[in-house]
Amino acid sequence: MTNRKFVFAALAASTALTGAVPAFAQDVQTEQQAAVPGEIIVTARRREEALQDTPVAVTAVNAQMIADKAAVNIGDLMGTAPNLIITNQNSGAAAANLSIRGLTYADVEKSQEPTVGVVVDGVFIGTSTGQFFDFFDIEQIEVLRGPQGTLFGRNTIGGVVNIRRSRPTGNLGVKAEASYGKFNTLATRAVVNLPVLGDVLSSKFFYFHNESDGWYRQGQTGERRGFTNNENFGASFLFDPGSGFDALLTVEKQVQKFDPAVANLTNSSELFCGLIPAEQCGRNGTDDLYTVFGDANVSNYSAPAITFEMNGDLGDISLTSVTGYRESKEGQTQDFDASSTDLYYVFRDQEYDQFSQEVRAAGDVGSSFDYVVGAYYFSSNYELDQWTRLFAFDNTVDPRDYDTNPQHVEGKTRSVAVFGDFNWAFAETLRLSFGGRFTRDKKSLSNAFGGNLIGQGSDTFKKFTPKVGIDWRPNDDMMLYASWSQGYRSGGFSPRAGSAARASQSYGPETVDSYEVGGKFTMGVVQLNLAGFVSKYDALQQNNTLFCATCATQNETITSNVGSATIKGLEADFTARLTPDFVLNGALGILDSKFKDFIVGGISPADGATVIPFDFSGNDLIYNPDMTASLSATYTQPTSFGEMVGNVGYRYIGRYDQQISIGGLSGDLANGPVTVEGNDPRVRTDAQNLVDASLTARFDLAGAEAHLTAYGRNLLDDRGMTHGFTVGGLWSFGTAREPRSYGLTLGVEF
Repeated sequence: MTNRKFVFAALAASTALTGAVPAFAQDVQTEQQAAVPGEIIVTARRREEALQDTPVAVTAVNAQMIADKAAVNIGDLMGTAPNLIITNQNSGAAAANLSIRGLTYADVEKSQEPTVGVVVDGVFIGTSTGQFFDFFDIEQIEVLRGPQGTLFGRNTIGGVVNIRRSRPTGNLGVKAEASYGKFNTLATRAVVNLPVLGDVLSSKFFYFHNESDGWYRQGQTGERRGFTNNENFGASFLFDPGSGFDALLTVEKQVQKFDPAVANLTNSSELFCGLIPAEQCGRNGTDDLYTVFGDANVSNYSAPAITFEMNGDLGDISLTSVTGYRESKEGQTQDFDASSTDLYYVFRDQEYDQFSQEVRAAGDVGSSFDYVVGAYYFSSNYELDQWTRLFAFDNTVDPRDYDTNPQHVEGKTRSVAVFGDFNWAFAETLRLSFGGRFTRDKKSLSNAFGGNLIGQGSDTFKKFTPKVGIDWRPNDDMMLYASWSQGYRSGGFSPRAGSAARASQSYGPETVDSYEVGGKFTMGVVQLNLAGFVSKYDALQQNNTLFCATCATQNETITSNVGSATIKGLEADFTARLTPDFVLNGALGILDSKFKDFIVGGISPADGATVIPFDFSGNDLIYNPDMTASLSATYTQPTSFGEMVGNVGYRYIGRYDQQISIGGLSGDLANGPVTVEGNDPRVRTDAQNLVDASLTARFDLAGAEAHLTAYGRNLLDDRGMTHGFTVGGLWSFGTAREPRSYGLTLGVEF
């Protein structure tokens, strides 16, 4: 039986058993949140409402489910929500490549924003760095699929991962956990809540640490590579005088040191293959990825942040203000050629800061109309200095000493927006939802080498993005809805441009028109959510790496608008509480995508100099697997000492490409147009079959609630890449996903 047939059979069997089912749920809700026991409350539309009453494709994951699955970070969400891909990007600290419904941005440059927003306690993280989030002390996570720009941050054309951490409780309590596992992986985490002071001030302190030796081996010595050491610590203070007003201040800092190891994927068609040992050329993208040959790297990352949220209840109107500030400093070396020959080694020094301010008002007008309106401001500043040791053949020289012509990039973003979202129940069972957002972005960027300005530019982009939908609720157990929404991602400048013409030329915004129909159904203990969508993706922003004889690094990567694409999909996710002790969860996502008129300029293969048209329309979109699926079961067995909880899950991720690249050429190679025959197969991950399991014993330990968990991830040891990249006919490299791992976790809470 093929993988795909197996997945369909498993999901069909589980659906036959359960009848129907919803997104992952929150087991316990407060009386204020839940009208009925077990009801799932989400804030997907910036208002508290039951999941099954929300006409949005959203998957909700609560703290208990994270604990049962022994989930560690945001990457463990991959596959649990339909059409969701999350991988770690090791060219940036705590950086994530996120894709929802085939819309993604897979890069770490801070002058460009991700297409999927990660929002933490109401603050939008404006760069992929810092998005790979730790999962301890989480209250709830919501994965919103489709454009969410009306209510969430900016540029969220693919969707949003909305993370809400726990608030201070006002009661003395400690939650602590320690884990040890394969690859010498050690994690310690603790949250301490202090008693309320003066009946108004509650406080919480937290500290997380995790470290690992990494899962790569150095080919020459056999030593472990890819180490990581991560610290995250801070405090939250909740001021609640009980008069309808509260204020929450969180101060925190993340410090990370790691080895951004990459594996060699260079083959005989590329220049570097003739300069490196033969055994390091032509390697595969599965088992070979776990052996590396390059020089040691190190990345140091420091990122403090402040979040300040205020809420006021004025009776008919609720006011919310969310202020966020984040900054980061990074110093990273990386051997990008991934070989034992010193060919392309860099030192990147970066500084970034962002400030955001959002104010919202929400309320009801009568019994049939409610609203959320607000304003948003965002600013960021970015500086990059990169020293490149190119063809030095001497790895003892510091890149900063070798490169007398370093690259210096400075970028700024200023964005303002106003938005509104409205519900009108114009009939007993019918509701109209509508709204929109007007955004104005101003961006500037300068690019210099060796102190000499190559190019600079400034441009303003603005767009109104509407959303309208209708839902029908014939009874309490069914809701059908249809919607149209538009997403917008700002234009900008190419930070890796090395020529004057391209460094000063802006690329335009990209837009998505998303048409969606769906249904949410509840039948006793079983819920099912279905959605079908068509996304019209216009003026796509795509990176294209070109040979550049006049550039300091002999190549430049240009972002440009390259035509359009259509993405169609189907989604289903469910929860079935078959008994109070036995829960099934599942998800299925289907994607079908196609480029149109994706034509860019490229260097003629005939003479290596003339720029001629290349047609990439037949290539696959990146991070677009044709299917994602998951099925998991959680069983709780009461015991004499407490209870045992077992969880086993299977995730299937279809193969997908990670870079628009050249797998073959046909047509007129001298004058164009040249037809590109798909992406390079070396940037394609194979289909993944991931099995995870955990067994937890919960028991009383000297008056504290304790748990001991044995866990295993990727138990089938399915090996392959998370990221692959080819560089303009020169060389290629990739990174590997975590192989089979296992360990033990001991936790206490009192």
